Amino acid sequence: MGEVINLRLARKQRARAEASTRADQNRRLFGRTAAEKAAEAVVKARVEATLDGAKLDSPKPGKP
Repeated sequence: MGEVINLRLARKQRARAEASTRADQNRRLFGRTAAEKAAEAVVKARVEATLDGAKLDSPKPGKP
């Protein structure tokens, strides 16, 4: 005779394993270190500053 298993526990264990696999895949796809995020923020801030400095002043409405 085979070993008796609790199907509820087996389903939960399988779901945990699948969730763990999915989480590992997401960490590989989307995970970035804090240093990478900070470096990207610095680059983004530099680009924003450059663009803001290059804007032309538009005339105020009502003033010729």
